[in-house]
Amino acid sequence: MTFIRTPLAAALCALLVAAAPALRAAPLDSGIDLSNVDPTVRVQDDLYQHVNGAWLKKATFPPDKAYIGAGEEMVETTRNELRGLIEDVQRTGKPAYAQKVGDLYASFMDEAALDKLGARPLAARLAEVDAVTDRSQLVALLARQQRLGVDTPLAFAIGQDDRNSSRYVPGFWQSGIGLPDRDYYLKEDDAKFRELRVVYERYMARALELAGDKDSVADAHAVMALETEIAKVQLPRADLRDPVKNYNRVDLGDLPKLAPAVDWTAYLQAAGLTGRTPDVLVGQPTYLTGVSGLLQGQPLASWKAYARVHLLQAFAPYLSKDFVDARFAFISALRGTTENAPRWKRGIAVVDASVGEMLGQLYVEKYFPPSSKERMDKLVGNLLEAYRQSIETLDWMSPETKKAAQAKLAKINVKIGYPKRWIDYSKLEIKRDDLAGNVARATDFEYERNLAKLGKPIDRDEWGMTPQTINAYYNPGLNEIVFPAAFLQPPEFFAHADDAVNYGSIGAVIGHEISHGFDDNGSQYDGDGNLRDWWTKQDRERFEAKTKALVAQYSAFVPVPGYPVNGEVTLGENIADNSGLAIAWKAYHLSLGGKPAPVIDGLSGDQRFFLGYAQSWRSKQRDGSLVEQIKSDPHTPDEFRVLGTVRNLPGFYATFGVKPGDRMYLPPDQRVQIW
Repeated sequence: MTFIRTPLAAALCALLVAAAPALRAAPLDSGIDLSNVDPTVRVQDDLYQHVNGAWLKKATFPPDKAYIGAGEEMVETTRNELRGLIEDVQRTGKPAYAQKVGDLYASFMDEAALDKLGARPLAARLAEVDAVTDRSQLVALLARQQRLGVDTPLAFAIGQDDRNSSRYVPGFWQSGIGLPDRDYYLKEDDAKFRELRVVYERYMARALELAGDKDSVADAHAVMALETEIAKVQLPRADLRDPVKNYNRVDLGDLPKLAPAVDWTAYLQAAGLTGRTPDVLVGQPTYLTGVSGLLQGQPLASWKAYARVHLLQAFAPYLSKDFVDARFAFISALRGTTENAPRWKRGIAVVDASVGEMLGQLYVEKYFPPSSKERMDKLVGNLLEAYRQSIETLDWMSPETKKAAQAKLAKINVKIGYPKRWIDYSKLEIKRDDLAGNVARATDFEYERNLAKLGKPIDRDEWGMTPQTINAYYNPGLNEIVFPAAFLQPPEFFAHADDAVNYGSIGAVIGHEISHGFDDNGSQYDGDGNLRDWWTKQDRERFEAKTKALVAQYSAFVPVPGYPVNGEVTLGENIADNSGLAIAWKAYHLSLGGKPAPVIDGLSGDQRFFLGYAQSWRSKQRDGSLVEQIKSDPHTPDEFRVLGTVRNLPGFYATFGVKPGDRMYLPPDQRVQIW
C-alpha cells in the first residue's frame, strides 16, 4: 500500500530521492510554478493540462528514462546528494561506520575489472545448477536461489500473520515469470505482447550464450514455454487484492497435500525454515498446486535452464558489459528507453538496495532538518483530526462501525523521516573487488535478518523504506503511515511556502496513506492490524456500492489506445486518492481557524490547494512504460489520478465554478464521496 511517485521505482530498486537544487534554493511564495501553466486550457476542462501543459509541451525524454516529471526530479536531486555523500566517505574515510558504503560503490564502479571477469563471478552458482540430477535437488536449488534474490516460482517472504498481527510467519505468493504480468504471455491477440515475447526469448538466449551455453537458443525456447505454463496457473492481478481469499494458513505437515511434487523436506531445509515455524501462509493455493504439477511434469532440463536464466537475470547488472547490454536491450524494448542510466546512478541504486539504512543515516544527518519534521507533525495532526470529524458526519455509516473506525484511527502510528534504530550491518562482508559477491552477501544478510524474526515479537519500530526513498506507505498489519525524509521536499513539501500548496500536495499524500486504512483492502484490518470484519453488513454493502462506481469511472480512462486502466486492480489506490484529497481539503480549512487565506500570485488559497495537487503529479511517460504500469501496478497513471480524483470533490466545483458543459463536470449523482 505504497504511494509511489515513479511507477517503476520499486521494480528498479531505485526508490532514491530529492528535488531539483533550484527548487530547494528558491521556493515560491505560493508554491505554484506558474511557468508550467498552459493558459489556453481552462481548469474547468482539464486541471492537469492547465497546471502542467506548458511543461508537457516542452519536456523531452532523456534517452535513459521512461518516466520524467516532478517525482523523477526529486529522485534526481536526491541521487546527486547521495553521490556526494558516498564520494565524501571514499575521500575521507569518515564516518567510519559507513566505510562499506564506499567500498560497495567502488566495487560497482570498477567496470574495467568486471569486463575481464565475464560470467566467472557466477561460475560456482552455475555449476550448482549443472549438478542437479533430480527433482529434490531442484527444489533445494530454487530455495537457495531465493536467498540470493533470484526470482523463483516458490517465492516466500517473512511478514506478519494477517489474522494474528503479534507474530511473524512465512508467506508464499505466486511468482517466477520474467515478463511483468501473465497477460504478456497469454494474450495472443496483442501485437505488443507478441513482440515482447520474441525479444524476451532472444534476451534469454543471449544471456545463456554469454554464460557458455552451447544450446542457448533451444534452452531459451524451453524456458519461454515453461514460463508460459507458470503464467497459466497464476491468478489474474485483480484476484490478488482480496486479503481474505489470499489468506490460507497451512501446517508444514500439510504442504505435501497441496503440492505433492515438491520435496518439502529438501526445500524447507535449504530455505532455512526447518524448525523455525509450525506453519506458513499460502496466498494462492491453486497456484502452488499448479506449480507442483509443473515441477513434476516439465522436463528437468527445462527447469535447469530456467534456473540458469533467472540467476543470470538477477546478476546481469553486476557482471561484465556484455551481460549489462543484453539485459538493457530487453528493458529498452519493454519500456522504450534508448540508453542505460549512467553507471554512477546504477551504482547508487545498488548501494541503496544493499545497505540502504547505512546510506540513509548519512542522508538524514546532512539533509533532514528538524524543522521539516516539526511542520509535518502539525500537518499530520490536522489531517487526522479532519478524518476524525469526517467519520462522525458520514451519512452511510452506522454508529457501531463509526465507533470501530474511530478506534482504528486513534491507533494509527505515524513515522516521519527515519527509524528510531538503524540496521546493524557489522556482520555483512563487503569487498572492493567482488561486486557480485557483495550483492549476494547483502541479499543473504537481509534474508537471514528476516528469517531471524520468526518466533520473536513484532518490531513495530521497523521501517519498510529507507529515509532516502521518494515514496510513502501505509502498512495494515502495523496500522502505520510512513513518510521518509527525502519525500519531504518540493514539489511535494515546501518548508517555507504558504500552507495551501502543502495541504494540496503532501497533505493529500498524508490523507492518501491514512485512507489506505479504510480502503477496500485496509478496511478489513482492525486497529491492531488483524484481518477481521469490524463492519456491519449494511455498511459494507453501502461502501462497496460507492467503490463500484469508482471502478467504472477509472476503467473508462485509456492512457494508451487499447490499454484501459483496470479499475478493479487500481481500486485501493483510487479510493485513497479520492479520500486523501477530500480529507486534506477539510484539514486545510481547519488550519485556517476561520480566517481568510491570503491571495498570492493572484490565486486564492482554495485555488492554490488544487493547483498544488495537480502540480505534484506533473509527469510524462513512454507508452511501453505506461502499458507495463497498467498491467502490473495498482496505481492509475498520474494524469488520471488527478482528473479522476478532483472531479468527485464538491470543493473543486465551488473553487473554479465548474458547471454542466465543462469537460471536468460530473453530475452530482455520479460523484463518489466516501470519507
